[in-house]
Amino acid sequence: MDEPIKITRQKRLFDISPEMANVCLTCGACSSGCPATGLVPGWDPRKAIRAIVLGMEQEVVDSKWPWVCTLCGRCQYVCPMGVLLLKTFRACRIARDRDKVPGPLQKGTDMCFERGNNLGIPKDDFLFLLADMSTEVEEDEETPMPGFHVPVDKEGANVIITINSKEPFGEPDDMIFWWKIFYAAKESWTVSSENWEGVNWGLFSGDDANMKIQCERVLENARRLKCKTLVYPE
Repeated sequence: MDEPIKITRQKRLFDISPEMANVCLTCGACSSGCPATGLVPGWDPRKAIRAIVLGMEQEVVDSKWPWVCTLCGRCQYVCPMGVLLLKTFRACRIARDRDKVPGPLQKGTDMCFERGNNLGIPKDDFLFLLADMSTEVEEDEETPMPGFHVPVDKEGANVIITINSKEPFGEPDDMIFWWKIFYAAKESWTVSSENWEGVNWGLFSGDDANMKIQCERVLENARRLKCKTLVYPE
């Protein structure tokens, strides 16, 4: 029997070179291009970077700023000095205590580790939904798809696709759109019966250990089923 996977989380602050204090010109280009500027009183990319280089890392970690920042990269793109803002702001998320991560991000990350998807949908319920919807789609009165079924764990398929768990949980009809595309294209595809989650909340929560495990599981599904192409609809 395989040993349970152990998650080792390391709380760390910032791998920032001392030169950053001199490199940053405080020109404000980062803030002017940031869609999150003004959402948190007293914080924007420029102020956060200045606080960090002045030794106020913990103040930034404890603030709401790292979670309002979308990590879109516009600040880093316009920075004339090449300051690594994205790496820095994501490091703020990593450094946050896991029980203080806002919203459901860490709960979903842990749920995915334990049950294979962010919302904890049981395997039997997931498979029942796919089978039931397959029949509904196949027999649709307006656009029937004769012979259609959702191929689960099909070995040798060209495409293996991941799924955003919100779809089987609350928006199952959204899956039908890409089912129709595959059907019309006569594509060989499949989904895995386990670890099919396509949204890696470890990336957003700053839980790198869990993020890596989810990536490994998705890749292992593709290898196990000998699929050539891995698709993330997200």
